[in-house]
This record gives sequence, C-alpha cells and structure tokens, in this order.
Amino acid sequence: MDIDTITAISTPVGEGAIAIVRLSGADAINITKKIFKGKNLDEVPSHTIHYGKLVDPETNETVEESMVTVMRSPRTFTREDIVEINCHGGLVSVNRVLELVLSNGARLAEPGEFTKRAFLNGRIDLSQAEAVMDLIRAKTDRAMSVALKQMDGRLSKLIRSLRQELIETVAHVEVNIDYPEYDDVEEMTHHVLIEKTQQVYKQIEGLLQTAKQGKILREGIGTAIIGRPNVGKSSLLNALAHENKAIVTEIPGTTRDVIEEYVNVRGVPLRLVDTAGIRETEDIVEKIGVERSRQVLKEADLILLVLNNGDEFTDEDERLFEATAGMDKLIIVNKTDLPRRLDIEKVKQLAENSLIIETAIIEEKGIDELEQGIANIFFEGDLDTGDLTYVSNARHIQLLKNAKNALEDAINGIEAGMPIDMVQIDVTRTWELLGEIIGDTVHESLIDQLFSQFCLGK
Repeated sequence: MDIDTITAISTPVGEGAIAIVRLSGADAINITKKIFKGKNLDEVPSHTIHYGKLVDPETNETVEESMVTVMRSPRTFTREDIVEINCHGGLVSVNRVLELVLSNGARLAEPGEFTKRAFLNGRIDLSQAEAVMDLIRAKTDRAMSVALKQMDGRLSKLIRSLRQELIETVAHVEVNIDYPEYDDVEEMTHHVLIEKTQQVYKQIEGLLQTAKQGKILREGIGTAIIGRPNVGKSSLLNALAHENKAIVTEIPGTTRDVIEEYVNVRGVPLRLVDTAGIRETEDIVEKIGVERSRQVLKEADLILLVLNNGDEFTDEDERLFEATAGMDKLIIVNKTDLPRRLDIEKVKQLAENSLIIETAIIEEKGIDELEQGIANIFFEGDLDTGDLTYVSNARHIQLLKNAKNALEDAINGIEAGMPIDMVQIDVTRTWELLGEIIGDTVHESLIDQLFSQFCLGK
C-alpha cells in the first residue's frame, strides 16, 4: 500500500472565487507546516479551518493567502491525515500553490487515487467508490439520487446479504459432507441447497430488472434526431435543451456535423444528437456529416424521426423508415402550422407501432407530448428512485448476469441429481462473482483500471 503523501487540485480548472489543493497521507500536516504561516497546525483541533499565508521556505516569498483545513485520521475520506488548502481561484494562483506543495515533499496524485485510498483503507467498498464518479457525472436529479443511495451502501448491503446466505449454505454443505454417517444428510442438503439458491436467484433477477433503467439514468439515452434537411431537427434540439444550441435557418444542409447535447426530459437524461440531414449530396463537407449521421443512427438507443408536414412524403423519408426498422423511435410530424401535404396514412403504415406526435416547434406546440412519449418508451411514464436498488454500472450488470448463470447451473445440477460437491462449485463461484461487485474478490489490475477513469483530484 502507498505510504507517501499525495496531492492534487480538487476543484475545476479555470477562474473562480476559490480553488482547493488537497493533500492526503501521513506527512500531509508536516508538509503544510513547512509552507503555512499561521497557527501551529500540530496543535489545532481536527476538522477545523485556519487563516494564514503560504510562504516559499527557500525564498521566504509570500505565495498566497489561504484558509487551511486540517482533518486527522481516521475520521477522513481516505482514513489518512488530510489537509485542504483553500486559495484564490485562477490558473496561476492554484498552480503556484500546487508546485509549492510538490516541492516540499508531496507526490502528484494519480487519477482517482484519493478514492482508491478510501477503498484500500476500508472506508468504502468498490461499488461505493464507483458511485462517487457516478455522482460527479450525474446529469439529472434522479441520476444523482441513485448514485447517492449507492454511495450510502444500499447496493453493498444487499450484495453482502446475498453473499452471506451463500457462504452459510456452502458451510452447511461442507458439514454434511464431513459427517455422512447420518441417513438424512443427503436429502437435507439437497433441500437446503435448492431453497437457498432459488432465494438468491430471485433477488439477483430483481436487481437485473432495474438494470436497463439504472444504466439509462447513469449514461443517458443515446437519442438521434434524424430526418431530411430543413424538417426542423435543430429546432427540436433547441426546444428540448431549452436554449439555442444549434444554428437554425431555412437553408437545407445548415447542420454539417453531429451536434451532441445532454438534456433532461422528465428526470431522464438524453444524450441528444442532432445529425446532418441524411440525403445524397455533392458537397464534400456535408457528405462527411451525412456519413457521421449514419454512424450515430446505428449506435442510438432512441430515434426521433422528424418529417415535414408541409412537404410531400419522399423516397428519402421512406429510406429513413427502412433504416430504423425495429428500433425504438418516435415519429415527429413537424410544422403543423403549414398546410398539410404529407401523406399521413403512408406515415402510419410505415410507423409500425411507433408513436406519432404532431408538433409546431417554432410555436412550441407538441413538446410536452413529445417529452411524455420519450418517458413512456423507457420508463412507462414514471420512475421510482425511492425504495428500489438500481443497478446502473455496466460492470455490476455483467457480474450479476454471470452470477445468475452460475446459480442456474447449480439449480439445474441439484434437480438432475448431481453430486453435492459438484453443485457446491457453482454456488461458490456465485459467491465470488458477487464479491467482485464490492471489491472483496477483485484483482488488483482491475482496481487500477477502474480508478484510472476518475478525475485527478478525486
């Protein structure tokens, strides 16, 4: 385990009123003492903040005014001594403070190293550590609520409870294998195994049922706005984002590239992509945009297919329906303020079971119906973040699927009359897979990989 003291800037880079340089480690207070002119930090109570000046000990030059917070182990996030130096925000000032700290004995932290130390020191488990980054990246209140519950240990407690049931079952099996002289041992062991494994199996199934919604809350719904040029795609993006993100003109082909924006629709994050109008074109730049649009289309979770109510239905419109066949989509008939020339019966025929919503985006008509339609597709119009334990992390979802498969093998083995010690292998494998979620049975290389995705000062 690392024993050196780490430091990093823990606030966003740029101008601001305050910036924070954080230190964690056994020498955090001693290093700060070298550069801090104010109260004796050895004598101040833990979890208190103190005014002083930061001075370069080599030149005796005052570098900054600061407020220094001292937090002593073990009652800290990393369970090590932590010092937070509050200085003026700005690129120059905060970097000078960081350089001063580094030159007096601290090491620059690796991405996520503060949270990694919290995990390694037993302050949090791995699922809680991952929830820290989910909280930072949350795009909506609902996503934040799910991340907070995971940080609080809701998923961890459930996983630990399931693992405890499995290990007790394995222990029961071991005892019965060691004492085979009792006549009813085999029958009792089979009964206990099938009952316990089915209980755990149902709870894992319940967690996986929340996975789709949880993953969407965490990552957003990849939503592509497609349609011929000048049907109102950019106006739709602006309406959903509630600000002007895309240029809107009457000239076809104005959008030359893919424009991406996160928007909040009824508490659900949409990773909204306004694509260049998909059409045949000789313009080299527009052609590149069209190709990118086709790629976005393949990767999208939801398609918003926009048609122009004031234009006749074209072959290009029909090709868009063909390209999105079988995908989750909403059909938006825009510009209903214009006289209808669109063959709406043809649209209904090609729409399959997709909802058709009529809008006049410039006049802000139909936007509420569109937002409700999006919520209905993925969450049946509502989402409960109160009592449910949501699984939102792709790694957790895959491990739960693997654990479910291992339990299926165990249950099938019991029903087929396989030897108890063979069935026990699958039960133990399930216990190990669940342990990987919270970090009890995870490899060090995976831990390094996970924390490398964190921001530098967290």
